[in-house]
Amino acid sequence: MSNISMQRGQQWLKTLLELTGIPSEIQGHLETAQSQDGDSPEPDNYWLTIDQTNLTTEQIQGLIGADGSVLDAIQYLANSVLNLSQPPEEQASYTIELNGYRVKREAEIRALAEAAADEVRFSGREVEIKSLSSAERRQIHTFLKEFGDLETFSRGKEPHRNLVVRPASLEGVGS
Repeated sequence: MSNISMQRGQQWLKTLLELTGIPSEIQGHLETAQSQDGDSPEPDNYWLTIDQTNLTTEQIQGLIGADGSVLDAIQYLANSVLNLSQPPEEQASYTIELNGYRVKREAEIRALAEAAADEVRFSGREVEIKSLSSAERRQIHTFLKEFGDLETFSRGKEPHRNLVVRPASLEGVGS
């Protein structure tokens, strides 16, 4: 199944780019991960990297968009369309990468999460992180889940939904 899901993703993205007038090759690789409980594997996560070799700076900037908004939209579409009508055991997660944007942003998100964790631990008060996409909020939730002394939740409604980091409540009463 892995190879088929990756090939479907690569072909879908290649076709989407051709339809937008930006033909490009797509490299794919599988990133495997274990679930937090260590028992069951997470769904397969395919990284689909757009080959930028023949793209202009303007095309790259256009595909990434302001704060990654276009790349996020393409990724959202990929995950929605490619998992449509797929049985749960065959669904996969797709990450769309271009020009190292996701790798750089992931490092920035991790640094944001670490800074928020440090501030919460120092002050004992909650910290609200603004201007994150839903995928970025999910990354921070996942990253900070490892720390038993902290808890995270989202507050507000899109497009003004923020991530909150606070000390874990002793009573077990969450958000």
